[in-house]
Parts: sequence; structure tokens; C-alpha cells
Amino acid sequence: MIAAHDFYENPSAKFWITDGILFFQYKNNTIIDLKVAQLVVTDRIHFQRERAYPILCDLRGVVSTDKAGRDYLAQFGSVLATAVGLVVHERLLFAISNFYLEVNKPSVPTQIFSTDIDALRYLREFKGG
Repeated sequence: MIAAHDFYENPSAKFWITDGILFFQYKNNTIIDLKVAQLVVTDRIHFQRERAYPILCDLRGVVSTDKAGRDYLAQFGSVLATAVGLVVHERLLFAISNFYLEVNKPSVPTQIFSTDIDALRYLREFKGG
């Protein structure tokens, strides 16, 4: 098990693992285009060391996305994820996230939440071990 203090950061996001859940937080003012999507997915997969986790994905720092970035995340964003809880706070992001779920149909159970607490409650049922 990776220790709770393990942490990784790149120009667009931060990730850490606590209590069997991977926390993935986009930095403020992030624009998710293809380059950002590829970077964050590659870095997250390496950080996970080939072990699957439920993922709390905090989208509150995202200001916009483009189609290429969304398509890449839809195809590869669920690699090594047992479930995903998307945390959003703005109406626009909620609408984009709902659209993503309906159109892209993620390959793992994925739901949208407005608080970390609700997302964690959902993700706990997907923890391994």
C-alpha cells in the first residue's frame, strides 16, 4: 500500500492516495485540451504503480475543456480506476460532466458530486482489499 504522504504534482494537477482512494485535483484555471489530458492520465497511471484505485477527481479548478481533451479522457481516463467520483461546484461544469457521462459512457462506475464527502461515501464501496 502506498503511504498517505505519497504525493505527485505536474503543471495541471496534484494526486495523492489516502485510505485506499486516489485523490486527483486539477489546479486552478486549468484548460483541459489534448496535451493536458494526455499528461495527467500518463502521470496518474505511473503514480499508481499499476494498481487500480477508486478515484476522487476534483474538477473545481477546470475553467474549460475542448473536444479532443474530453475524448481522450473518455477513452483513457478510466485506466486503473475501479470507480470515479467527479467533484464539481459550478453549474457549467456540472452540465459538462453530465454531458460527458451521457455521451462518452465511461468504462467504470462514475458519478458527479458537489462535495468531497458525498464522493468519498460513494467511492468507499469500490475500495479493494
